[in-house]
Amino acid sequence: MTFKEQILQGIPNELPAKKAYNIEANHAPKRKDILSIEEKQLAIKNALRYFPKEWHKELAKEFAQELKEFGRIYMYRFIPDYKMYARPISEYPAQCQQAAAIMLMIQNNLDPAVAQHPEELITYGGNGAVFQNWAQYLLTMQYLSTMTNEQTLHMYSGHPMGLFPSSKDAPRVVVTNGMVIPNYSKPDDWERFNALGVSQYGQMTAGSYMYIGPQGIVHGTTITVMNAFRKILSKGEEPKGKVFLTAGLGGMSGAQPKAGNIAGCITVCAEVNPAAAKKRHSQGWVDELIDSMEALLSRVKAAQEKNEIVSIAFIGNVVDVWEQFDKEGVFVHVGSDQTSLHIPWTGGYYPVGVSYEEANRLIREEPDVFKEKVQVSLRRHAAAINKHTAKGTYFFDYGNAFLLEASRAGADVMAVNGKDFKYPSYVQDILGPMCFDYGFGPFRWVCTSGNPADLDRTDEIAMKVLQEIMDNSPEEIQMQMHDNITWIRDAKKNRLVVGSQARILYADAEGRAKIARAFNNEVALGNIGPVVLGRDHHDVSGTDSPYRETSNIYDGSRYTADMAIQNVIGDSFRGATWVSIHNGGGVGWGEVINGGFGMLLDGSSEAEKRLEKMLFYDVNNGIARRSWARNKEARFAIEREMKRSPELKVTLPTLVDDVLLKDLF
Repeated sequence: MTFKEQILQGIPNELPAKKAYNIEANHAPKRKDILSIEEKQLAIKNALRYFPKEWHKELAKEFAQELKEFGRIYMYRFIPDYKMYARPISEYPAQCQQAAAIMLMIQNNLDPAVAQHPEELITYGGNGAVFQNWAQYLLTMQYLSTMTNEQTLHMYSGHPMGLFPSSKDAPRVVVTNGMVIPNYSKPDDWERFNALGVSQYGQMTAGSYMYIGPQGIVHGTTITVMNAFRKILSKGEEPKGKVFLTAGLGGMSGAQPKAGNIAGCITVCAEVNPAAAKKRHSQGWVDELIDSMEALLSRVKAAQEKNEIVSIAFIGNVVDVWEQFDKEGVFVHVGSDQTSLHIPWTGGYYPVGVSYEEANRLIREEPDVFKEKVQVSLRRHAAAINKHTAKGTYFFDYGNAFLLEASRAGADVMAVNGKDFKYPSYVQDILGPMCFDYGFGPFRWVCTSGNPADLDRTDEIAMKVLQEIMDNSPEEIQMQMHDNITWIRDAKKNRLVVGSQARILYADAEGRAKIARAFNNEVALGNIGPVVLGRDHHDVSGTDSPYRETSNIYDGSRYTADMAIQNVIGDSFRGATWVSIHNGGGVGWGEVINGGFGMLLDGSSEAEKRLEKMLFYDVNNGIARRSWARNKEARFAIEREMKRSPELKVTLPTLVDDVLLKDLF
């Protein structure tokens, strides 16, 4: 059968032969054995409902074995035989181009070159899934291949509930992931619901089909690391020869060494999984691999002496690195961590003093022992960081729940008031006031032709648009404009593409709309193929996350999720091609609500109208909320936008003199 025929078929007409377990793949950790006998039987019933009854006897035993061995039913037998990657949009069977674009994005998320655990349908973060099982993938692709411009596919945590009549102006797909009742949002609840096959962790851009490989986080990390060094270095001083120490090379965290190279420092990134470190090295995302502490110490000292720009992957535990650097007097200028501490008990963080293999055994067979070892490790980890910061190291939490989990483990990470953390979130210190409050966030696009020449052309267009805006922009946003013009100018040289022909930069509402309009015009002229627009949920408006995206909201509303919900609803009727809303993300299940969108630019006048309305709202919804929280940068941005757009009328806060509050209670 051809690729198109396989897509149109959906669930095969005949039961395919059982596939051998692929020992070469980077598989997800084995999950907890958390279900009761009755719940395991229910999980089998839930899985079998995708298939004809005559297959049930054979599949029931197979799925029971998967559940026993892996803690999940992935349906490996149904992995497609064709290669998984983002094909040119014209190669997809579809009745509407919007659906073809979504199929392209789904396959990009599952491309082994992009995805962290592709055979488990996990894109990044250890559990950020596109689907729960392969039956859901097959059905979804079939639905998309038959969809018309007057139907909408509704996705329930990876399950395609079906095609429903709608309108041409409605989104083609509406995605929800993990939207459980709030009282059932603890980590073990996710383990149970996911094992039952009724809910999933979509992370942010995994379950919304908008992940573009590590390039997205490279940009955010580059901006963050550049500004972290700006906070501690003298004006004009460069990061050359200065150390950035962090951890994590799987999924999104794998972008850190590339970002360090672009920022111009020495990056040391520890990773306990040798396969993940070697993958990033083979992809050119990290310069050197080192697996002994003695060699690491020698190499870093030499790099400091020579003022080098180099990235080093250390195959080992970062706690050992922090401790040994302290003993050996290696000064760390900037420190962070990007292990997946939103899932600390299922492979997101590996404890010091335990081998990678033994830790994986403990996760499955002795979860209580594993949890205890993780918490001991977190206490050591924090203690070592504290020694470095006492010497002048600037440490920030990179939104991966490091400080949150360390505090829960009893580590010394709390401020004197006992309420706040002693170290800032990178959003509090950097991205919040410098970017999000001004409306700058991760705008991205994918050239659906798959042609690198199209990406080159969009780079040229974006750089030209940004330069024109910068020439007339106020001083408050000149640095943001400069950094992103530099980024896009050097993007091709930095070899950022993995998977689809995609790009990212930080832009505000004005920049996003002008870039998108210029792209749409190029498509209309036939100079480039259709373009998919999107963004990371980690943005101005899309995400309510009290320890990350909204950590610089101080009016008490950072624990509310109105902004993210308003965002996805508002985008849906202003022209998005698809929208998504998720529970969970980089900081953990139950800790965040985040929403995103995708939009196809097909060169039509309708696309131009949609982009103008949707991109404007998508950004300014968040600026308005941030302004209402009395963030001065957001107040500046929303007042500037109201002057630029007279139809926008936003409620502004009246500032209160704190002296009035002193003797009231």
